[in-house]
Amino acid sequence: MLHDTGHSFKILSNCVSSQVQVHAKYGGVVPEVAARLHIEKILPMIQLALKQAKKKIAEIDYIAVTAGPGLMSSLMIGTETAKTLALALNKQLIRINHIEGHLLSITEQLEFPAVGLVVSGGHTQIILVKDYLKYKLIGETRDDAAGEAFDKVAKILGLGYPGGPAISVAAAKVESVKSIPGIEIKLPRPMLDKVGFEMSFSGLKTSVLYKWNELVKILSPENLDKARNLMAYEFQKAVVEVLVAKTAAAALKFKAKTIVLGGGVSANKWLRSEMLRVISEKLPDVNVLMPEMKMAGDNAAMIAQAAYFHVLKKDFIEPTKLKPDPGWELVS
Repeated sequence: MLHDTGHSFKILSNCVSSQVQVHAKYGGVVPEVAARLHIEKILPMIQLALKQAKKKIAEIDYIAVTAGPGLMSSLMIGTETAKTLALALNKQLIRINHIEGHLLSITEQLEFPAVGLVVSGGHTQIILVKDYLKYKLIGETRDDAAGEAFDKVAKILGLGYPGGPAISVAAAKVESVKSIPGIEIKLPRPMLDKVGFEMSFSGLKTSVLYKWNELVKILSPENLDKARNLMAYEFQKAVVEVLVAKTAAAALKFKAKTIVLGGGVSANKWLRSEMLRVISEKLPDVNVLMPEMKMAGDNAAMIAQAAYFHVLKKDFIEPTKLKPDPGWELVS
């Protein structure tokens, strides 16, 4: 729940009901399970948000909802709930693109043109932001999203779910590992030297699988634990190197004044530090903006912040015409 104080925002409440522990049992998100939990939690979470904000539902001015992209079953629950509330309360309804929410999850005002890197379990995209609500997709992954690759590699290495935090923890232990005599762990940097802003992480994941299967056969249990940390470190380093290089190249080409980082993987500390280091060295005049850790993952406040700019444009939708779109591309 958001309160506008003149182009700055005060978050009155931002309640998140996490499903991570449930999906961890299956090693990833199960759409049917996710949808069932959305049904159970959505009304109690609305009530909790109102309670924390110390507001009554009639006092809400606008209702914003994520209409895509994402899992159809979960999007349907959100959009149907928002439509019902908008009709019952006679409030204006705003449909928000999930990617736009991540792009605008920062609290600072953007300088344009800006280049946004959105990295999550389902999306890895580089977006040219010409102005608020004016977007152009200029690069994305051809296969696995970065977050999806983190999850799959963590599963290969036996590190658990979700993969991003698990790999980061293992990679952080690499200082105590140093090296294993006779063993070199070196992974490719897919499409790093290819002109343009396209990316690919499926082959990198496969390289991890082949190398890990090889190591399992030849290493002692003690050295295998060390190799697991080294592999996590090298994988994380490879992904981050590609993400940062492609973003920097886009910022250079489009003469960006700002780089915006968003999405669940934007919480990765190595990605944050490398983005700041590389941009400060190569593009010192470009400002790098990153969301607070609590705003990196999916949350309601980022959707509300994006909705603010739609309100300024009076960009509303008739509730009966709102439909979820799992493949909704973010374009102007």
